[in-house]
Amino acid sequence: MLSDVDWVVYPGQHWVVFGANGSGKTTLMEVVSTYLFPSKGSVSILGEQLGRTDARLLRARIGYVGPGPSSLVRQSFTAVEIVVTGRHASFVGSKWHHYTDRDWDHARLCLERLHASDLADRRYATLSEGEKKRVVIARSLMSEPELLVLDEPGSALDLGARERLIESLTALAADADAPSSILVTHHVEEIPPGFRHILMLASGKVVAAGIITDVLTPTTLSDTFGMPLQVERIGERWRAWGLTGPIR
Repeated sequence: MLSDVDWVVYPGQHWVVFGANGSGKTTLMEVVSTYLFPSKGSVSILGEQLGRTDARLLRARIGYVGPGPSSLVRQSFTAVEIVVTGRHASFVGSKWHHYTDRDWDHARLCLERLHASDLADRRYATLSEGEKKRVVIARSLMSEPELLVLDEPGSALDLGARERLIESLTALAADADAPSSILVTHHVEEIPPGFRHILMLASGKVVAAGIITDVLTPTTLSDTFGMPLQVERIGERWRAWGLTGPIR
């Protein structure tokens, strides 16, 4: 359950929503994606207030990548066929909708933005888990959303696949035409360069929020996970580890 969450994402910002399992990350993303309404308080998304707007129209302006939509992908489709279905928010074959040459060109451009052009004509079933994640993220860009929500895209990936995904997200954050984005994770090592802000949650409440370099500290990280932890920045990346004694 979330309580006392006061959070604003401005256009062009890229945020990390961070916390342990059960901290409220998924609940918050369900609210942001308009699939869950708050029991009290108010939520405004892309200038529209939940409860006073058609949520179906609002969802069309949000690109969402999570375990639910990803499970609907047809394994026999090629990557570009999967991406182009994002135009109509559908996972059915391209023969069921009309797609213009511009749509197909745009689908390939979306793959290019995720460094996945080489996957375009490969069957989804032949892709690695990391490659599949990049294809599904590319699909979410097909409708040219104003907000992109990525719910733990790095889960279940090996080190190499995770690093390639982070490289793709770094490139996306550097793209001037990219939508504002929210990345959910519970590993500081998965924070891509270019994601400058972080919201840290514990037990449904905000531990800290703001510019990552200001608020991601040993104290806030320890408060987030309820144990002594250390964190450091190495270049544009982060790493964290546990301590055997209390933080001084």
